[in-house]
Amino acid sequence: MYIEEIKEEQVCGDLCEGRLVVWDAKRVFVGVGARALFYPTLLYNVVRNKIQSEFRWWDRVDEFVLLGAVPFPTDVPRLKALGVGGVVTLNEPYETLVETSLYHVHGIQHLVIPTRDYLFAPLYEDICQAVEFIHGNALCGKTTYVHCKAGRGRSTTIVLCYLVKHKQMTPEDAYKYVRSIRPRVLLASSQWQTTTNMNNLPSTTLCVPSKVDDSEDLDDNSLVLITESDLEGYEEDQDEGWDMLSDVNFATCKTQFTRQAAIAKLPCLWQKVSNKKLGSSISSRLGIHAY
Repeated sequence: MYIEEIKEEQVCGDLCEGRLVVWDAKRVFVGVGARALFYPTLLYNVVRNKIQSEFRWWDRVDEFVLLGAVPFPTDVPRLKALGVGGVVTLNEPYETLVETSLYHVHGIQHLVIPTRDYLFAPLYEDICQAVEFIHGNALCGKTTYVHCKAGRGRSTTIVLCYLVKHKQMTPEDAYKYVRSIRPRVLLASSQWQTTTNMNNLPSTTLCVPSKVDDSEDLDDNSLVLITESDLEGYEEDQDEGWDMLSDVNFATCKTQFTRQAAIAKLPCLWQKVSNKKLGSSISSRLGIHAY
């Protein structure tokens, strides 16, 4: 069988213009192989985990990030005990061993990004969604468990992109750091390229994912890309105070970003307050009324 790689035009905000895309036949071929190898390799990982103490099922690579292999239903209470409030699954349906409903029973949000094993990386839009999902949980003091089948390639790609974007690491430093904690991580060329693309993203491009809703599936409209070209056509003289903006000092800007971070934490505070289920009698004593 002849398998070729072709170039295609980039659309929908793709980062790498003219990047190589793999012909469908290759994708199907790899998919068949991945299915056939799933349970044998899963058994191999389970056995190594049982006989080798250093072959851990998951590792904490950040204060609020766990990186690891596909969890079993019995792992869900253990993850909850570790402070996990969100799970990012990179597995395809046949690789998934825990239903979303079980995570919800334990109060854990579940973000599913089906990605083919071995040679493929998540789409940029999906990476952006996952990175902000992790960051949102971190702001709430919750840990996110990021996993694929073995916790080596697909899930590592997401974690590296998170470290690059929110921990200001270079892709090289992030990879060395994660590998120092979880030595068996290994990226395919497409996964590494995706990670470096995250680092090369222009500062004028903003990734704005929509809020994750447990009751609704994510769609292609979950991401909005805003570039510098979108801001063209606005004249400075339309606003008399425009010139004054350039003179705002750094301290004011810092205060603004601090305020935004505080506002981002309000949903977490509201969740904690609502979970206390204060009685109406207590509310009335405090003079709290809802309108």
